[in-house]
Amino acid sequence: MNRRIIPEAIAREPWQVIVPLFLLNLLGCAVLYSAASGKLEPWALRHMIHFLGFLVIAFIISRLPRELFKAIAYPVFIALIVALVLVDLIGSVRGGSQRWLNLGFMMFQPSEPMKLSIVLALAHFFDSLPPALTRSWRVLPPLGALVLVPVLLVMLQPDLGTGLSIMIGGLAVVFMAGLPMRWFVGAGLAGAAFTPIAFFTLLHDYQRRRIMTLLNPEEDLLGAGYHITQSKIAIGSGGFWGKGFGNGSQSHLDYLPEAQTDFAFATMAEEWGVLGGLFVLAVFLWVFHWGLKVSRNAPDRFSSLLAAGMTFTIFFYMAVNMLMVMGLAPVVGIPLPWISYGGSALLTNMACIGVIMAVDRWSRRGGPLTS
Repeated sequence: MNRRIIPEAIAREPWQVIVPLFLLNLLGCAVLYSAASGKLEPWALRHMIHFLGFLVIAFIISRLPRELFKAIAYPVFIALIVALVLVDLIGSVRGGSQRWLNLGFMMFQPSEPMKLSIVLALAHFFDSLPPALTRSWRVLPPLGALVLVPVLLVMLQPDLGTGLSIMIGGLAVVFMAGLPMRWFVGAGLAGAAFTPIAFFTLLHDYQRRRIMTLLNPEEDLLGAGYHITQSKIAIGSGGFWGKGFGNGSQSHLDYLPEAQTDFAFATMAEEWGVLGGLFVLAVFLWVFHWGLKVSRNAPDRFSSLLAAGMTFTIFFYMAVNMLMVMGLAPVVGIPLPWISYGGSALLTNMACIGVIMAVDRWSRRGGPLTS
């Protein structure tokens, strides 16, 4: 961009990632428009309005000073832990899950902001930790409490997908912090040994059915395997070029459940084909490349871990949703960012983008922005 024409405040924004995300969201609007049989309401128009509104929020977040992030890391985390406890005690039940607090003026789902808060809290934890303690076993008890307490509280709702999302964001920060690899190997082996016990004792019946359905969806085509089967039919029928915009029979004839939310990628793939899927994947890979580059160039340990954790939080959304709609992962109700309709998930991911933008700004200015 020519900075003699464009104001400095505008030119220095990371348009190399904002523009691709805008195009991805525009594709999402087209998918939602088609899913509503050629109508802007109730999804497409709101999807674009949500994106533009949350983009403003991302810009605001990007201008916050580094000291403010550090100051709120633990207070926000503790407040959300209290909110999650209240959800488990007195939360509102929707769709068989107890995930919301009724605040009177809105329904609040504490598990969504916890995805960001866990990353922020862990980044602050490792930043304040003496380097020698990073590889000491004494770091494990407080670290385990920071990660496992919110995950277990969310699992009790029950919400397996969100619980895993919080855990993955937290583990990404822990891994990037440089803990000994043997600890991760040991934890992986212990987790593998504990998995059969957890499967039969901790998971709910519907969660066990989802996992068994993943292994053999054809066993119950009209029941538990219906979602995955119809999704794979939609994706496969699109071929390389797709059936064309507005010509997706799976969504228009209501064969594909949740065509505007969890299975929006299948709706897109049927009409836009492999080419559409490659575009979506390319934008996500570009965002991940940008996020990890910002993390590598960060001015300090806190900023680096913060950017990396936010990047992997977005990655988890993308990876699980795409694997889910292709029948490679259980159906856990995680939407595809910037494609699926849903304000809460879009806000979470745009907030992640805002935080990464903030780290990028700190790097370019050699410190926190204070004005």
